Amino acid sequence: MNIPIVYEDDWLLVADKPSGLLVIPTPKNERRTLTSILNEDLERKGLAYRLHPCHRLDRDTSGLIIYAKGKSVQKKMMDMFKDKKIKKTYLAFVQGTLPKNQGEIKLPIEGSEAVTKYKVMQRRKNFTVAEVSPLSGRTNQIRIHFKSIGHPIVGETKFAFRRDFALKAKRMCLHASRLEFRHPLTGRLLQLESGLPDGLKDFLKNHE
Repeated sequence: MNIPIVYEDDWLLVADKPSGLLVIPTPKNERRTLTSILNEDLERKGLAYRLHPCHRLDRDTSGLIIYAKGKSVQKKMMDMFKDKKIKKTYLAFVQGTLPKNQGEIKLPIEGSEAVTKYKVMQRRKNFTVAEVSPLSGRTNQIRIHFKSIGHPIVGETKFAFRRDFALKAKRMCLHASRLEFRHPLTGRLLQLESGLPDGLKDFLKNHE
């Protein structure tokens, strides 16, 4: 599988994950994950180091994910996520029409504070395209928050019933489009972007 690499240096690698691929195995112990594919490629090239994911994306979410070349760099990056020093931006297609042009969703997840900001980019016939910034990093935060306000992600199956919505999609329409942070070793400001994958572009074309 050809995984696009958006950024690479001596310490970090940022990959553009396709939808439908896990980052790491679940308890079911799946063998084929983004991490295994990338590390198998390193083995084929005869490189000794291994890549360690610094955060997660859901199986059905596409977009940017940061890997560290070594455990010490991974820890630095994970600490930066914990300290909210990494700005993440997603593009989401949500069911229905969001009434406000921008807003903030505050809803605890499993007892922990969680805040998601959004800005409307486009309003289509049965859905809204929004730029989304999770200010906290709870598992499934964006999906849970938009379901909580009655506008689940288009293609959502875990937190909403497909049958409740006329608009269907082959995949969940959520894409991690942008990362911004200072490099943990060089201090350089990195601003990395990933354009919409073909599946989401096609969805927009088919629902103008």
